[in-house]
Amino acid sequence: MAEKLSYSSGSGKKVMFAIDEDECSHHALEWALENLHQHISSTGLVLFHAISNDYTGVLIGTYGSAPPELIYSIQEYQKKFGNALLEKAKEISANHGIIAETVIEFGNPKEAICDAVEKLNIGLLVVGSHSRGVLQRAFMGSVSNYVVHNANCPVLVVRK
Repeated sequence: MAEKLSYSSGSGKKVMFAIDEDECSHHALEWALENLHQHISSTGLVLFHAISNDYTGVLIGTYGSAPPELIYSIQEYQKKFGNALLEKAKEISANHGIIAETVIEFGNPKEAICDAVEKLNIGLLVVGSHSRGVLQRAFMGSVSNYVVHNANCPVLVVRK
């Protein structure tokens, strides 16, 4: 069995895990709970989910003028989905003996994660990696790459 990692930010600041619906994210959460358990137990865990507010596809499909009710309906669905995702992650954390708090925000996920790190005074950010290829990263960008370069705390990227 792999040796448990020891991490100390020296500040007692919480660990934040940025989660999405991808399987890589679930794997990264399990990895962090198993390998950083001692640190997370002593500092606390924040489970974070960002809901993208990019409705470009909706606007194109409605010729640039989506009815406000449609946008509201989409946001409500995304919020329910995000809350369900966070509740599942909270349950997984509890199964590891960790009581986590949850935070959900609307916005560009890259920027929302970095903003939350600052606002919540986070000591360590953990993210999963989608292991996208060069072309996908070039067109879609990489959340993990962005937060590594822009978050105001150490960032641990867990690859599957």
